[in-house]
Amino acid sequence: MNQIPPPTGARLPAALGRSLRRLALAALLATLVPATAGAQALQFRIDEGATTNAFYQDGPVAAHVLATSGTRPRLLVAFPAGNSGVAVWFAQTAAPVQWTLKSVRAQTPSDDKAMHGIVAELELRGGPLTVDKAALGSIRVLRDVQLGQPMPAQVVTEAKVEAQRIGWARRRLDGAPGYRIALEVTQGRLISQAGTITLAPERPDGSVRLRLLAATGEAPLTPLSAGQLLNEKAASDARMRSALQFLSYREKFLAGSWRFDTYFGRDTLMSTRLLMPVLQPEAVEAGLGAVLARLSPRGKVAHEEDIGEFAILRHLASDGARSDAPVYDYGMIDGDYMLAPVMAAWLVEDTRGQARARAFLAARNDLQRSSNGQALLRNLLHVARSSEAFAAAPTFDHLLALKPGRMTGQWRDSEEGLGRGRYPFDVNVVWMPAALRAIGAFVDSGLLDDVASDAQRQTLRAAAARADAWERQARALFEVRLDSANAGAALRDYAQQLGVPVAPALDSLAGDGLTFPALSLDAGGRAVPVLHSDAGFDLLFGRPDPDTLAREVAAVMRPFPAGLVTEVGMVVANPVFADRATWGRLGPQAYHGTVVWAWQQAVMLAGLRRQLARGDLPAPVRTQLEQAQTRLLGLVKAAGQVRTSELWSWRWAQGRYRIEPFGAQGAHEDESNAAQLWSTVFLADPATHE
Repeated sequence: MNQIPPPTGARLPAALGRSLRRLALAALLATLVPATAGAQALQFRIDEGATTNAFYQDGPVAAHVLATSGTRPRLLVAFPAGNSGVAVWFAQTAAPVQWTLKSVRAQTPSDDKAMHGIVAELELRGGPLTVDKAALGSIRVLRDVQLGQPMPAQVVTEAKVEAQRIGWARRRLDGAPGYRIALEVTQGRLISQAGTITLAPERPDGSVRLRLLAATGEAPLTPLSAGQLLNEKAASDARMRSALQFLSYREKFLAGSWRFDTYFGRDTLMSTRLLMPVLQPEAVEAGLGAVLARLSPRGKVAHEEDIGEFAILRHLASDGARSDAPVYDYGMIDGDYMLAPVMAAWLVEDTRGQARARAFLAARNDLQRSSNGQALLRNLLHVARSSEAFAAAPTFDHLLALKPGRMTGQWRDSEEGLGRGRYPFDVNVVWMPAALRAIGAFVDSGLLDDVASDAQRQTLRAAAARADAWERQARALFEVRLDSANAGAALRDYAQQLGVPVAPALDSLAGDGLTFPALSLDAGGRAVPVLHSDAGFDLLFGRPDPDTLAREVAAVMRPFPAGLVTEVGMVVANPVFADRATWGRLGPQAYHGTVVWAWQQAVMLAGLRRQLARGDLPAPVRTQLEQAQTRLLGLVKAAGQVRTSELWSWRWAQGRYRIEPFGAQGAHEDESNAAQLWSTVFLADPATHE
């Protein structure tokens, strides 16, 4: 019997995306299809590479249908309810096949009122197709199967063939309503012979038409309507609005679909902060409340939750109980220090939040049966305790480190994302000082008076006083300096290895060399000399002096590979000045390598706006920031519809950088989500839509 291992905390297993497709159409298609359902239904499509993504949301029904063409076809339906899904994978074909998704609608309610699902009509050209396998249950299981990992024996489901229909159905492992998927051939043939099931056209050049029926018995979430979600200041981008609406519920925001159809703490906090100016108050508090409700008893922020059947699998593996009680992952460290500044941005700094602050903090959350204020206090005290060691002895070994045995701990949560470092730049130079300042703001506001004792307030005040020294002393430990000769040599070698031009990068170097912050420090306190986009956090939440600000912006905005800027966007990491082994681990095929994440560009733009609002910037620095803002805005606009994707890669072809959907090449580690929560944050930046 296969057992479910405890989570590693990384979203991305270090495995090849073995199911990723190649099509003759290699270029990215990203289109919005107008809704064809009733006025109450949200329905839209996003086509990326070989996959058509159709989203449907209406009352208790919310589903994301994926039809993947190419030589490794699949049909998959993800449900936000219980982070559940169903999928059928087909055997590899000699030539690419093509799915056409005709329509999606809600299933007619059946006698089993707990089941909610969709009906999709499809056409297949290029068949026949042979069924390889099917999986029903948690999206966590489907993700693993997608990556070639074995399916847990408990959830293996046998197919049932009847005439022109093949179906899979089972109850949840605890006997609750479960999951089902069926394919009904309406044109063509369904052939079942010697244990092999094939979908075939009536004639060699014909097509197969089929009806896909998929449903889940997990409890549905409560969607936030467009009016409950956004105010009049939000940009009118229909695709971003639709993606955000599909991912937004009263109970929680979802990180992204199809692969992360549930709560993620960091994604919720950053998206709520960036979208805050255009969110309705109820939506802001839905996001913040979801984070507070999942805090640990010591105030740590939950990174992810295992719910539904995956929670049952976790409990069966640990104690044999068939319990669906959620299991929370507290393995990340950045969310612990992100919560306070985001909460302060709403409750202390935003006038709408100020008016609602006491009522929100007094409200009780359902998951922990404590008030939001009591939960927040636990987190603030946790931050205060965590700041003591470095404040007393500011050496690298007293910085905030990844937890023992882990290679992940902040947003770059793939195994190689931090360049194998142990002490992340963002957590130590940005998030801790920002959290300490937020603590001071909360104490000064009086909002904690109803929940904090005099001794606790004294502890918090002492912690807040450490903010400036912590930021200054931590920043110094991450500084990397290179002379121009060594920098130029590294650029030439790296550009040659990638096959990209080096002249613009060389021209951007100053004669006195380079200074930039390291991505992380290794276990011995040595800088991991990888250029990175996390300087955006510093601009949005930190207080860099003008000289530091100028250096950080210059490091980001130089043309790749001297910096992060390409024609297709700002990459999030650049290992040009690291060793050759790191080059391979953080390349354009890596989840957190030289790839573009939409939300990181949004963070940088928001940070530039915040810094430009300062009154102490010398004229040359202000001009530098304005030029960076203009350049980055141009890159965001040029990305077009791909902006709602989780991330994208690139290739150098015909004398320029070209967008490559992440997952379009077999060397990519995984595939991108078509709808990603923090890729909708450009709704708060009208300038990116002009």
